[in-house]
Order: sequence, then C-alpha cells, then structure tokens
Amino acid sequence: MNYQLNNVTFDTYSRRMQLLEFSQQLCNKLEQLVLTYANQNLLCLDELEPHSVSSFCIGQTQLRCLKLTTFFYCRPTPYLAQVETGLHKRMRWNVVRLANEHCKENSVGNIEYYFLCYEDVLSTLMQADGNVQGCDKERVWSIGLWVPVFPGPDTDDIFEWILCNTPQANYHRLLLLGRDEPSSSLATDVLLQLLLSPQKAK
Repeated sequence: MNYQLNNVTFDTYSRRMQLLEFSQQLCNKLEQLVLTYANQNLLCLDELEPHSVSSFCIGQTQLRCLKLTTFFYCRPTPYLAQVETGLHKRMRWNVVRLANEHCKENSVGNIEYYFLCYEDVLSTLMQADGNVQGCDKERVWSIGLWVPVFPGPDTDDIFEWILCNTPQANYHRLLLLGRDEPSSSLATDVLLQLLLSPQKAK
C-alpha cells in the first residue's frame, strides 16, 4: 500500500514537472514572438505608450487562499515609467487573497502586486593581499512588493487617480535571489512559498 501511494505521489510530481517545463517553453516562445513583432515596429513595448504590450499574461494559479495571475515582461522594464530607480522589472504577480479556500470570486482587500526585479549594484574587487583592486557592477535579482505612494493605498479621492499620469510606488524588497535570473516557474514557486509562510500569512 505504501509503495502504491509513493508511486502515485511520484507520478503526480513527475507530471507536474513536465507541465511546468512545457509551460516554460511556451513562455519562451511567446516572448521571442512578441520581441520579433516589436523589432518590426508592429508592437510597442514602451510602458509610456497607451497601447504598449510590455508584458503578457503567462498563467493563473490558485493555491489554498491565494490566487495568482502571472505576467512576464518581454524585456526588462524600468520599475517606474517616469522615474529612474535603478530597478528593472521582469515579472509581475497580481495576488488576490480569497476569503477561504472554496471561495473563487469574493476576495478580501485589494490586489497585491509583486515583482521580480534586478538592479546593478557596485561590488568591490579585492586583491589577495586584502587591498581594494577596484569596483565592478553586479546584477542582483530579487522579489519585492509594490508599495503605493501616490495615489495612496487608502485614498477615496477618485480624482487623484484620474489626474495621476503614472502611479508612484516604492519597492519593498522581500527576498534576494542572487545573480542568476530565475525561470518564470521557479520565481513563481519561490513567491508562493514566501506568501504561504507563517510570517506572511494574514
């Protein structure tokens, strides 16, 4: 009995990994297709343009009380469209916390926005004797939360949104991922683990 149960568990895990790998391949192909169209000036990837397609949806998943919709940026895009922050976003997750595991429509609170971003930071190069040899730029990837600044998250004034050309927000870094860009499936798994951890539970 234990053998059969373990075998079923392994088959489920194996099938899930196959689907994730296939999903990643589809994402890569779609990214290349959108970039090809953009290179031919058939699409615009600039977020400042009203009709741009800087990102596209690559899937939606629900796990326990969390519903995630995942978007992928065809090319790294500045975190804020009109302000230089040094951050560039690669993925976005729209996260809705459901009232309970069986509720699929009614949500609690607003949508939360999480991003996979990178920034180039200066790192010090050291010689063997401990002396500073120089500085070099190092790309660091992280997952962070969009924290609204203007319009504020609790504002009831609709005119603030109407008159705001570009919403402003801070980046609350939640987790450093290192120098290598993670795949979309790996980054989503990491975010889910982060959101489902006891410290993050609401």
